[in-house]
Amino acid sequence: METFEKAAFRSYVDVVLDQLDAHADRAVLRYLDEDVTGGALRASIYRYARALASLGISRGAFVAMFAPNCPDALAIRYATNLLGAATMFLPAIESAEQRAAFVTRMQPTLLVAFAETKHLVPERGSARLAYVGTGPARLRLDTRARVQHDLPVQSRARRDDLAVVVSSGGSTGAPKASRRSFAAYSTMVSAPSPEDRRQLINGALAYLSQVLVDTTLVGGGTVVLKPSYDPADTLATIEAERITDVLLVEPQLFETMDHPDVDRRNLSSLRTIAHIGGSAPAILRRRAVARLGPVLTHMYGASEAGLVSMLTPSDYLADPRLLDGAGRIRPGVDVRLRRADGSFAREGQHGAIEVRSRAVAQGYHRQPIEAAQKFRDGWCLTGDIGFIDENVHLHVLGRAADVAEIDGVVIGPARIETPLCALPDVRYARAVASADVARGFLWDVVVVPWAGRRIDIGRCLRALESACGERVAEAVRVAVVQRVPLTEQGKANRAAIGRVCGDGVNRRVGKEDFACSA
Repeated sequence: METFEKAAFRSYVDVVLDQLDAHADRAVLRYLDEDVTGGALRASIYRYARALASLGISRGAFVAMFAPNCPDALAIRYATNLLGAATMFLPAIESAEQRAAFVTRMQPTLLVAFAETKHLVPERGSARLAYVGTGPARLRLDTRARVQHDLPVQSRARRDDLAVVVSSGGSTGAPKASRRSFAAYSTMVSAPSPEDRRQLINGALAYLSQVLVDTTLVGGGTVVLKPSYDPADTLATIEAERITDVLLVEPQLFETMDHPDVDRRNLSSLRTIAHIGGSAPAILRRRAVARLGPVLTHMYGASEAGLVSMLTPSDYLADPRLLDGAGRIRPGVDVRLRRADGSFAREGQHGAIEVRSRAVAQGYHRQPIEAAQKFRDGWCLTGDIGFIDENVHLHVLGRAADVAEIDGVVIGPARIETPLCALPDVRYARAVASADVARGFLWDVVVVPWAGRRIDIGRCLRALESACGERVAEAVRVAVVQRVPLTEQGKANRAAIGRVCGDGVNRRVGKEDFACSA
């Protein structure tokens, strides 16, 4: 017999369904310039729940999806959780072999693909397959859902059952798969969110985008879904849809803010541009504020650690010295910094960032070795290096692999990028740990020119030497690209940057080279 606590538990999906019912006649999703009302999405969730149940999906099952940004993907996710089963939006890993290995390791009960993503399904796999918009009739989940009733389905979610598995970006290797229970994930997406929020989602649902979708719908707001990120389309959508909130990974932020359409689009509806994914130099953040207005919010966190610290728009305006930091540590979050000798850092000292809070994941799904390395005694070892200043603001220097101590000075990517971005011909620079340490290189750097300008790499190296010293300049190899190669998540693609820089030390890379490397 179920305990009262378990029977009374209401997951985030219950709250979403309540909001959809309350806004049955109002658009809660915008997809391909068409509205999806709360009533329509609610009915779709119930139909998919019955369709999934007819395939044997129930408590304890695990449904993984190669999903595009579309309403059906969200409906299937909520329907799965409504049945008490776990869900995951799978990352589109570039290597077919690595993608197949990842899916095999996750061991989904059901693997769902869409017309846009069917090419990602491994050729050989043990998971049962279902499709949406494509595939044999007997495997069409959407066809099966259409003939189902749309009457309410009682939630079977239980507090401690596995609910959601979220992929990391995989920028430093194979993606990790953070797991959270229904109780933990429901708490995570229950942050206050206004009903008039209009959240633009143009990043893959496999990452933070899914959390923003859930938070927006839990708060009764509206989500505008776009298939993918494009700077011009992002600006046009903000204007046309009166977007209030948007998430951009930092390379995307700087590409968007420098796009010529910024000057002709009405961006007055924006309240927040949340940017993640890097420790960008203050010079770029100042330019972003000047071009986009006082709407920037820098969030530091990870799929494993949750949100750790935040730099708000008012912080940006109040003190220019805060622009090179990651903001104030959030209430309820404990942060400690571990020195190389195992001791804990004091104020102002650098160390490896460790985090503890209710938002920290409960481990990795079917990745026990990685979990043992990442989670210890309730603490998440982020893999980042940073320090805490006298005002309890966190400063993140970068991934541990990207940070080095030279001549007693701790050097992170932003320290290298700052003098490069100050050069008149350089629009953007991105530094990552070099894959060619054996030849003495510690960092690979790609620099992007302003339109119509040419970058002198010799001048770049002289600027580095002047700002950081000769040894740092000698440890850097630089390539000029027209656009920084990005991962599916929008982060700098480390492997592609390494290939570009490895093609030749400190040289210019043409568009054709970039296309091959991206």
